[in-house]
Amino acid sequence: MKRITIYLLSAAVLLIMAGCGGKRDQSLEKIMDSGELRLGLDENYPPMGFRDEGENLVGFDIDLAGEVCDRIGVKLTLVPIEWDKKEDELNSGHIDCIWNGMSITPERSENMLLSEPYLENDLVFAVRTYSDIQKISDLKGKTVGAQAGSSADDAIRESEIYNDINVVFQKDNLSLLRQLKAGELDAVLIDSVSIYYIAADNEDYVLISGTLGREDMAIGFRKNDKELRDKIQEKLSEMKSDGTLAEISEKWFGSDITTIR
Repeated sequence: MKRITIYLLSAAVLLIMAGCGGKRDQSLEKIMDSGELRLGLDENYPPMGFRDEGENLVGFDIDLAGEVCDRIGVKLTLVPIEWDKKEDELNSGHIDCIWNGMSITPERSENMLLSEPYLENDLVFAVRTYSDIQKISDLKGKTVGAQAGSSADDAIRESEIYNDINVVFQKDNLSLLRQLKAGELDAVLIDSVSIYYIAADNEDYVLISGTLGREDMAIGFRKNDKELRDKIQEKLSEMKSDGTLAEISEKWFGSDITTIR
């Protein structure tokens, strides 16, 4: 009886230890078995991911992800999502990662497993050309737009000017810029990597002096998907070493602005 009791207790301890250890990480295995990586993105975020004149999804992050998938040996599947629901899309299994110029924030670091940073970005204010708004303090009493669920959303709520302005939130930056051009907004808080690309061939917008902070951009994965994160990180490092990363960056930004080691 004593031996049986000891055996049962030992088995119970092993089961508890197995339960504490969690499930084995099969994230990379799952991708390889399915033959595809499902990438979640905001389809209205040039130059990271957007639709060209032929309605094809193109962009800097899409080119990066496509090259990574080629090297891993899987197909890249692009899945447009609502940006303020990105964590839900990821945790439900609808997508395998969020790769779309996503800024690192404390909340995202807590809720997701992030890659190493691959770009730096500033949060800047765009206004209409010839606007009398020239600096952040000039925004007092004005109507300012920001993307819902973005780091710009967080930054503007935490800023010193938040209580002195009227803030309008939209689902994407292109909608905000259309409202700015139409005169429905006085300014838009937007990522520098995006507005520099847009303003290069567009005389409708200019930037005012000052920012609401600098941030790093990373790829987001489910908390336990370390093997998938590490494999993608490995391929990005290879691309940095062999010059492919620089080539893709020069295509979209005119120079290598990536920060991958």
